[in-house]
Amino acid sequence: MNVQFLNPFLLAASEVLQKEIGAEPTRGELTLQKSALTTDDVTVLIHLVGQVYGVVMYGMPIETSLNFVSRILGQEFKEFDSLAQSGVAELGNVISGAATVKFSQAGYQSNISPPMVIIGKNVQVSTLDFPRIVVPLQTAYGDLMVHLALKEAAPGSNAAPEEFVKLAVSRA
Repeated sequence: MNVQFLNPFLLAASEVLQKEIGAEPTRGELTLQKSALTTDDVTVLIHLVGQVYGVVMYGMPIETSLNFVSRILGQEFKEFDSLAQSGVAELGNVISGAATVKFSQAGYQSNISPPMVIIGKNVQVSTLDFPRIVVPLQTAYGDLMVHLALKEAAPGSNAAPEEFVKLAVSRA
């Protein structure tokens, strides 16, 4: 993965988290992972299509997701109900959308899919042969793990469906 695709997501995540939950994230150590991702309690998965394509996943413990949604919606959440699920999906959507705006400003056109929420630990999501850059973001309300598996389409083209980053999902 081209590391230049990392900064738009980190900047977008920092801006959105500051605005939506009122806490500035601190970035942890970057890692490169080639193995399957074993999900956190909650994982938001979003595909990118266009000149930059692939998948981004936002993983967090249930407590963090409830803290984030409580801050965003201005009411306390104790259960990860459908409204909380929608709120955390929208957080991933807003971060990814802001990142694609930053890609566009750099000359890369991309779009995002609607978010998918995976609930439950020990679900394995594999990007198969495609490595992921993993960035932990710590906030006062909990930690968010950002997983990026992105590629650049050939110059002058967008990714064809057969070029998408393929996923395999299984129970660990």
